Amino acid sequence: MADEAFVPQIAHDAVARGFHAMAKPVSSTCNLDCTYCYYLSKETLAGGPPTGRMSDEMLERFIQQYIAGVTGPEVVFSWQGGEPTLMGLEFFRKVIALEKKHAKPGQKIQNDLQTNGTLLDDEWCGFLKENRFLVGLSIDGPREIHDYYRVTKGGKATFDKVFAAAKRLQRHGVPFNTLTCVHRFNGRKPLDVYRFLRQELNSTYIQFIPIVEFKNFKQVAPQKWDDRTAPRDGEPEARPGNPNSIVTEWSVDPEDWGYFLSRVFDRWLDRDLGKVMVNHFETLVAQHMGMPSQMCVYSQNCGRAVAVENDGGVYSCDHYVYPEYRLGNLKTGQLGDMVFSPAQNQFGAAKSETLPQYCRQCAFLRDCWGECPKNRFIRTPDGEPGLNYLCRGFKQFFAHAIPEIERIVGKIQGQPIKPRPRM
Repeated sequence: MADEAFVPQIAHDAVARGFHAMAKPVSSTCNLDCTYCYYLSKETLAGGPPTGRMSDEMLERFIQQYIAGVTGPEVVFSWQGGEPTLMGLEFFRKVIALEKKHAKPGQKIQNDLQTNGTLLDDEWCGFLKENRFLVGLSIDGPREIHDYYRVTKGGKATFDKVFAAAKRLQRHGVPFNTLTCVHRFNGRKPLDVYRFLRQELNSTYIQFIPIVEFKNFKQVAPQKWDDRTAPRDGEPEARPGNPNSIVTEWSVDPEDWGYFLSRVFDRWLDRDLGKVMVNHFETLVAQHMGMPSQMCVYSQNCGRAVAVENDGGVYSCDHYVYPEYRLGNLKTGQLGDMVFSPAQNQFGAAKSETLPQYCRQCAFLRDCWGECPKNRFIRTPDGEPGLNYLCRGFKQFFAHAIPEIERIVGKIQGQPIKPRPRM
């Protein structure tokens, strides 16, 4: 799954123009067959990105255009998939060489790698350590939870390899985040998951991603669905498990999502406050201190985080890799121009402009901003379209956590929130 990383909200001006590009060098190709993966189906999507690997020519074009397009002080390359390690170490050695070749004086270049971990060996870890990569390791919890959906092409379990990868990264001193998908199976097991991440993996930076997929996501792009058939919040069809559900059977139940975050929050508050960073909690603290959201899904607008496919195709977001949201190709256009094009500006502004009145009147509007637009496919209780499928879960979590968040902010007000150190 894709990593919902911090996306800078920087204005388009002559002083600093910042954006984030997520590269997909192997497109949807992967050595695993995770049931809930939203990207594997891209290989059969009509008009979607082609299968294959990014060529050396396209790699250099991408790196040169990305560095040239960002006029701010930092460029962060995020390598995802599919499974990006299928490109092999030589590809990433070329990445480092080309970044050095095209780097601007005084501009900091960093690399992130999101991986399932199954191909990481000592040579890989040595390279990642030497070149200061930050790794995102996908792991859904202890063995019985992780292996429920995360399996190989042959249906075999993957937990042992992923757990071994985590320990190998630790031995080599490679900094890594754990990325845990919250779905229908583990949504009611929050403490089992959190206890494993903390006690077995000793993870100190934890990302939780809710698995939510519109039932026809393999063919229908976000916002291209028929709102007239959408269920209202609270109706049986607005939850997984119903024969006529609007979501896939593996999508997390909205109320389970609220339960999951609330229970983990209590444990974090009791034992790990100040020691462990959890993405949803960290950004809430920042937002209540008047700082920008550290997650794109909680920002008022989006659009400054694009996906670059193996053939140079550029898309509005990695959850919007559909023909309808294709901005162009690096062969015929400049990455920076596409990111700040009228079409992409409109895409980003639509996040706040299309919010239902139900959301605009919500006490948690500035905490949520309707979350990710790809999840807005149910109707409000009074029938207005465009409500986030997870709305009731977020309300449950915010009502539970925000009083404590405000107490935390009250104690640290005036002190900057330290960014996560990079090794």
